[in-house]
Amino acid sequence: MNTQVGTSTSTAPAATAAWRPWIAPVLYVLGWFALYSQLEPATDALMRRLSAAIGMAPSSHLYSAVSFFAFEVPKVLMLLALIVFVVGVIQTFFTPEKTRAILAGKRQGVGNALAATLGIVTPFCSCSAVPLFIGFLTAGVPLGVTFSFLVSAPMVNEVALALLFGMFGWKIAAIYLSLGLMVAIAAGLVIGRMNPVNLVEPWVFDIPAVAGTEAVLTWQARFAQGWKHVREIVLKVAPYVVAGVGVGAWIHGYVPEDFMAHLMGKSAWWSVPLAVVIGVPMYSNAAGIIPVVQALLGKGAALGTTLAFMMAVTALSFPEFMILKKVMKPKLIALFSGVVAVGIVFVGYVFNAVM
Repeated sequence: MNTQVGTSTSTAPAATAAWRPWIAPVLYVLGWFALYSQLEPATDALMRRLSAAIGMAPSSHLYSAVSFFAFEVPKVLMLLALIVFVVGVIQTFFTPEKTRAILAGKRQGVGNALAATLGIVTPFCSCSAVPLFIGFLTAGVPLGVTFSFLVSAPMVNEVALALLFGMFGWKIAAIYLSLGLMVAIAAGLVIGRMNPVNLVEPWVFDIPAVAGTEAVLTWQARFAQGWKHVREIVLKVAPYVVAGVGVGAWIHGYVPEDFMAHLMGKSAWWSVPLAVVIGVPMYSNAAGIIPVVQALLGKGAALGTTLAFMMAVTALSFPEFMILKKVMKPKLIALFSGVVAVGIVFVGYVFNAVM
């Protein structure tokens, strides 16, 4: 009898401790939904007061632009605050070392599809392109498979998909996911078939492979990583969000629908290539470019052209090319960007044709 009592007493604190790390995340999510539900009425009240204070007519271009800005900035930042936390927790299960181990030795085709899929959930930014590229190659990941990952990770990342889902619904998010994976897989297959290993800097292959160690994390440690993501990433991308929403607000309020429909519509054959050319030098991330995409679609731009523009902005950036110069010769960077650009243009045309 005494033994049973002692056993039940010792297990109770352990059971309580197991639930304790979940308290703050659950309260955070519940508070987020409560606050998010009040965003639209709060914005409407703000615009009524502002309109009365400065005499801004609700039918004016300025009112339209300001209301777009006042609603979208907190909306996107709030979506990021929730999405980045959830993603930060998920990414503790998909470290770069584990991704490298999964892809090592995979053949073309299966490896490209797997690499493109893993790119969605694996931590990646332009600054990590070089170490990931080196780590993959030294671990035996084929060059084409490595490029499928390099295309997918920035373009079809989880933040982009979650924001698209939150702002446009699951159909647009699913379309972007499928098109992005198609481009990443096709680009990796083409480069893998060409196998331009001679265009990789020779010193890359002289680096010995390093075996990564996988630590088993507690839920408390995983949630701590999620909070860290919120602190670092949301603050880092906030200026891009404000800038992107500002551009979107200007388009929403002042750009005529006929002009945007002509420039990025379906009628002109050059609209998709032009969107890609414009998007390449516009270095931004998904959080900054999605409000612009929303405004473009609202002004009559074709969906395929607009998604091609978004893909070019997120997947073909000059800063990443400059970083990759450390491990690739210029011809390989040109080949990489050319193949990806052609793939983006192709899916833009196809999507415009079927929608």
